[in-house]
Amino acid sequence: MKITKFEHAFLQIELSAKQLLIDPGVYSPNLPAFENVVGVVLTHVHDDHSYLPHLAAIKQQFPDARFFGPLDVVAKLGELDCERVSHGSHIEVEGFSLDFFGDLHQEIHRTIPLVQNVGVLVNSKLYYPGDSYTQCDYPFEILACPSAAPWMKISDLIDYLEAVKPKRTFATHNAILSEHGHTLQNNRIRELVTKHGGDFSFLKEGESITL
Repeated sequence: MKITKFEHAFLQIELSAKQLLIDPGVYSPNLPAFENVVGVVLTHVHDDHSYLPHLAAIKQQFPDARFFGPLDVVAKLGELDCERVSHGSHIEVEGFSLDFFGDLHQEIHRTIPLVQNVGVLVNSKLYYPGDSYTQCDYPFEILACPSAAPWMKISDLIDYLEAVKPKRTFATHNAILSEHGHTLQNNRIRELVTKHGGDFSFLKEGESITL
């Protein structure tokens, strides 16, 4: 299974020449060239995770691709026909096994309404929590770890990593960081992950990990 990171939180998972996309958002100005997209997972409704022009373009190129997201994402996509998922949902699509966890986006501020959010486990190997600190109920091989966000404090992220203790992880959700910001946040994540014997990677746009 090959995991490729694009801008911000946009991931491509490739298995047996088929592709699953996670959170194609507005911080990716141009979509990469895809070959055989069979599914698209959208963790929540915010544009940096579910950008309608990108989703419409993907659907036009791959009309049989299945879209998955929580209820407010289903409403946002409208005629693009997104299938609703929630905590406990299990989906099989063209060799990809998807399990979903959690219910709400992490709080940004008490005055800002919370939206729904689901974390996703792909083939019992990759776990991505979306914009949350939701933990996965099952063992997994690698964590896509959000490293910077309006809802994030580094102390909360440290607590999350202490609880999860991932074997491997790479930084994601990081488009808002400068070069210095990447260094700062990555070093904190690396310190916590390696403390428990895990491995940390910083993937630049278009770089991949193979499991």
